[in-house]
Parts: sequence; structure tokens; C-alpha cells
Amino acid sequence: MEFGERLKELRTGLNISQKELSEKTGLTLRTIQRIENNEVKPSLYSVKAISDALELASSELLNTSDTKPYEFNVNLKITDMNQFLNDLKVLVKTHWKTIFLIILVIYLFTSYADIKAGIMDAWSGK
Repeated sequence: MEFGERLKELRTGLNISQKELSEKTGLTLRTIQRIENNEVKPSLYSVKAISDALELASSELLNTSDTKPYEFNVNLKITDMNQFLNDLKVLVKTHWKTIFLIILVIYLFTSYADIKAGIMDAWSGK
């Protein structure tokens, strides 16, 4: 059983329509339809939003009969640019401090010689 089939089974078992699931998750109705029809693989953000809306653990939602618990699909396939941009926006909002720190370290590392020369000039009074 694929993810979309599993989602549809769980959703209908809870007597929730695709429209209601769409409203609860913030995902578009078309995205829910495409996931359930196995036209696209959901992003991690989508899986979390769906599992939260259905009040299930992500592992319970991801557990399908023909996959092993240690398997993880890392394929990135951009089929819905809006969903990609939403996921990117959430990533930046939640991890902006880490991103800023990485950029700062890279800047300092690449500018080390200039920074050192400036400090040495200032120290010697030039």
C-alpha cells in the first residue's frame, strides 16, 4: 500500500473529507487529491501537517504494509512550485538563526585575511 492509499484509508476511516483535511492542514485541496492519487510524494512538512490534522503520529501515517520501518525516501521532485515555496518559507522561519550563523561563519572564514590585516593596522596605529 502506497502513502496516498494509506492516507485515504485513514481519512475516510475518520470520516473527514478532503476539503476538511485541506482546511485543517493549510494544504490546497488539489495537493491533498494529488497525494491521495499517488501523483506526488508529500514533503516532510505536508506529512507533519496531515498527521497533526488527523491527530496521528507521523510514523503511523507513514507505516505502510510493504515498506520497512527503516526505509526513507529522500527523492526531491518539485511538482508544485507553490508547495515548494511554502516549505522553503517555513524552513527559513523556523531555522533563521542557524542559517544566519552559517552565513556569518562563512563570511568570517572567507574574510579572515582582510579582518586580520585591519586589526593589525588598527593595533599598530596606521
